[in-house]
Order: sequence, then C-alpha cells, then structure tokens
Amino acid sequence: MHRRAFVALLVVGAARAGGAAAQPATGSHRVGILAPTEAPRASDPHSATGSIPTYLEELGYVAGRNLVLEPRYAAGRLSELPAMARELVRLRVDVIVSIGSSATRAAKAATSVVPIVMLGNFDPIALGLVKSLGKPEANVTGVLIAPAGTLAGKKLELLKEAVPHATRIAFLTHEDPGLRTQERETQAAADALGVTLALTRLRGDDYGGAFAGMMAGRPDALFVAASTYFMRDRKRIIELAARHRVPAMYEWPEQVAEGGLMSYGSDLGRTTRRVAEYVDRILKGARPGDLPVEQPTELQLVINLKTARALGLSVPRSLIARADHVIE
Repeated sequence: MHRRAFVALLVVGAARAGGAAAQPATGSHRVGILAPTEAPRASDPHSATGSIPTYLEELGYVAGRNLVLEPRYAAGRLSELPAMARELVRLRVDVIVSIGSSATRAAKAATSVVPIVMLGNFDPIALGLVKSLGKPEANVTGVLIAPAGTLAGKKLELLKEAVPHATRIAFLTHEDPGLRTQERETQAAADALGVTLALTRLRGDDYGGAFAGMMAGRPDALFVAASTYFMRDRKRIIELAARHRVPAMYEWPEQVAEGGLMSYGSDLGRTTRRVAEYVDRILKGARPGDLPVEQPTELQLVINLKTARALGLSVPRSLIARADHVIE
C-alpha cells in the first residue's frame, strides 16, 4: 500500500469509528483533562489530548455551548500533576480525563468522588486504581492501549525478526515513572531474546543529546517506548532515527506513516474516541465503577518498506506477509 493511501486509510478509519450521528447533549457540562505533556499542537490531528474535544463534539458536546473544557498540562513537570488534579476538583468538573499513569494516580489521590476516565499503557490493578478491569467499583474507569501488559515483549520480538543481526538494541524511554513497567517488560524480553538492551531515559526534550548517547553505543536497532511524549514528538524521533540510519520500532501506525520503520499496537484514534464515549456515558448518568476498563481487541503490525530501503534493510518476507499494512 502506498504511503499516501495508508494515510488516507487512517483518516477514513477514524471517521468510521465515529459511527452514526450522535444525539445532541443537553445541559452544561465541565470536563477536565489532566496530562503530563505540553498542550497539543493545533497542527497535530493525532494527539490524544487534542482529539478528545473533537470526539466529544461528534457526540454532541460543543465547547462554549454545552461544554466547558478545563485542560491542565504539566509540560513534563510531573510534580505539578497533584496540584492540577486538586484544582480540577475545586472547579467541580463533572469528569476528569487523565492521560497516563502519573496523571491518573494524581487524579485518584485528589478525589474519590469525581469520575475519572483514564487512557494509558499501564496496569491499573497493580497501581491500585481499580479493583478489576471488568468491575472497577471505584470512581475510575477508562481505556488501555494494550490488551495485556504493555506489548513490549512482542514488539521487541518483531523488531528482532525485522533486524535478525541485531545484538544490541537501544531503548528510548522517558523519566516519567509511569513507564517503568514497560522498561521491566522490555528488559525481560531482551534477556529472553539474548540481546543487549541499552536504555536511555529522555530528559526534558533533549532528543539530540539522547540520540547522541544512544548512537555512541552503536546499536543495531532502536525500540521507542509507547508514550504520549513520543507520539507528540514523533517527527523529531523519526528524523533523528533516519539521520543515524537506525531501524526503529514504534507503537502507533501514524508513526510509521510519517517515516518510521514499523509499529505494533492499537489504533490511537479509536482508543481515544472510546475515552470520549465513556465521558459521554458518565455525563448521561453511568457510574464509572460499573463501566469495564476497556482493552483493545485489534492490534496492527505496520511496516514501511520505503524506510527499510532507505536504511538498506531487507525485511524478511515472512514478516511482511504477516503485516496488516505495508507502505511501499
């Protein structure tokens, strides 16, 4: 499939996920958004936080008419999330949408009453946020982007299959403690595959420094952690990976459509829309504790052969045959 056609497919898929026209919402609602990142860029239609207002509008909630949005972005300063969460509670928001484990934990610590709809790649049971996925019971529910664990093991396995000669793999992660589970799972997978994993935690937005440090170790491939930070900054990461001629594994198809080598994971647009639908159900009277924490049922392997050719990499035909989408 050509890159242009694949990008069009992403847009069409997001539109189809919207389904039939929503019934207009009534009354006035106040929705808080709590995220560890910076505010989304207006030019980025794939940002999780940036797309939430769009999906809410599709469901009948229009800012300035029957919806008041209260976004709070920590811009990487995770220590500010608890105060931001408490502020949202003082504003008497009807729902808090929390992005990632750090924001969800901050929101949960701030209130046991205000409904919280989370989006992230973590284990909410292990973190004590819900009793179970099927019956959360408390004021927290939401949508996970991986069906079990963080998919780190499977992604590393696929990267190794694409780059069979890889013995040393760089791992770009973030100082956000919410990524520690991914780090542990990735290290366990590397041990099982017999490869050396060289972990680099991004500090601030110093991608140049992070890549310089990683490339000094002469890695054969790069594994990029699943993170809203790295989705937001995907263009910088993809450009640096291309400059250093290192094949990289990402989380979402959008990252591959824009030049990354490969990805394996859920559809970010679809999962984000499910967050908006959960907000809608709660605003209409549903109890968050009665709404199961949702896990994706469809995962996609996407490979960009154009990028592979630019890297001088020959992706095994057996792997290409298993891909859901191939960018020629």
